[in-house]
Amino acid sequence: MIKLLLALAGLLCPVHAWAQFSDPRTYENAPVGTSQIEVGYAYAHGDTSIDTSVPVTGAQLNLHQAMIGYTRYFGWLHRLTWVEAGVPLANVAGSISGTNIHRSTSGAGDSSYSFGMLLKGGPALSPAQYADYMPGTTVGVRFTATAPTGAYDPDRILNLGADRWTLKPEVGLSRPFGPDKKWVFDGYANVAFYTDNTSYHGRQILRQEALPGLEGHISYSFSDKVWTSLDARYSFRAATLLDGINQDNPQQNFIVGTETSFSLGSRHSLTVVVGKTLAHRNGPAVTGVSLKYDYSWGTGDP
Repeated sequence: MIKLLLALAGLLCPVHAWAQFSDPRTYENAPVGTSQIEVGYAYAHGDTSIDTSVPVTGAQLNLHQAMIGYTRYFGWLHRLTWVEAGVPLANVAGSISGTNIHRSTSGAGDSSYSFGMLLKGGPALSPAQYADYMPGTTVGVRFTATAPTGAYDPDRILNLGADRWTLKPEVGLSRPFGPDKKWVFDGYANVAFYTDNTSYHGRQILRQEALPGLEGHISYSFSDKVWTSLDARYSFRAATLLDGINQDNPQQNFIVGTETSFSLGSRHSLTVVVGKTLAHRNGPAVTGVSLKYDYSWGTGDP
């Protein structure tokens, strides 16, 4: 029974298990002085086998998540720079079939904060200057910190917060190509570093190795108002240690998805995202869909 409880506890912080992709076209240039509010909803279903020494089948996770985020674009050192902040609100339920183990919880997840900058091909442009801008290859960096602000109770099996910080540096490349540059290739490399959870199950210390990841996105613009992408992400390592004892559970995850964005006017856009884990080892097998609405405004800075 204890190992079944630990298996369910491995569903800890499912909000971040679903949000593994970076969006395609993240490193495209944009006019400075622009602000953006994003609200969204996501549903994800997953199963998992956390303890590889004791196969656990029938573990199930259902996640309903609302999200609100804010992004601001500005110029710094004559380069396009942006900051982001977001917080999820979620309900998640987990169970193991064949047992009476079932847990659910609702509340706020861990908030995240990002700082990004285009190092190549991304001059800081006003809206008037941006109107004459010809897209080209861009290279940028982004640093994201996820703070332990979500709901966390060390006496509970299932939590929305992780009770630890996640620090994730990323480098990205975006390159338009093809006739009229309607195609865009995006390649990202990132790695997540985790601080220790010192109250795991109340008294234990959970430590996790870094989780490197590689992403590729190919997108096509059908018009100025609609584009769609095919997305893939591979991540590996990130074994855990419990009170200093290696759990021998390094991850290997391969996730594919698609994203379609619809422009509803100069200030409004709607995005649909579908993702599925095709191969996994010691990580959750997740299938999910999300819908995001963006509202942008701003007159631009000189």
